[in-house]
Amino acid sequence: MRFSCCAVFLVAGLVLAGCGKDEKTSTTSTPPAPATTVTKVEGAPAPEPAPAGNGYLGTMAKAQQAAVKTVDVASLNEAIQLFNVQEGRLPVDLNELVARQYIAKLPAAPAGMKLVYDAKQGKVTTAPQ
Repeated sequence: MRFSCCAVFLVAGLVLAGCGKDEKTSTTSTPPAPATTVTKVEGAPAPEPAPAGNGYLGTMAKAQQAAVKTVDVASLNEAIQLFNVQEGRLPVDLNELVARQYIAKLPAAPAGMKLVYDAKQGKVTTAPQ
């Protein structure tokens, strides 16, 4: 009786241990893709590398500049609206926001752009220089 209980536990342990085993379903492997080669034709110019500003990284840099520009303009417009509510008028120019401590300093305009303040509408936009 003792032998049969041990045998049952041993068989059950082996079965359970075999259940967790990973087996590959397919033993065939796909061959690697053939390498492409470029041959130079005599007299033809060599291909030039792509400029650094193209592609994914160039797009990301432009997107970041656009996001910074949007954030700066949005924060200036919020400061102008706060100034208008508290002072009862629009600021004469953007420097008045700094003088009255609505903002710490004027943000720098993005490269090739300038900040344009419309005192009648109380709105800041960016424009090419």
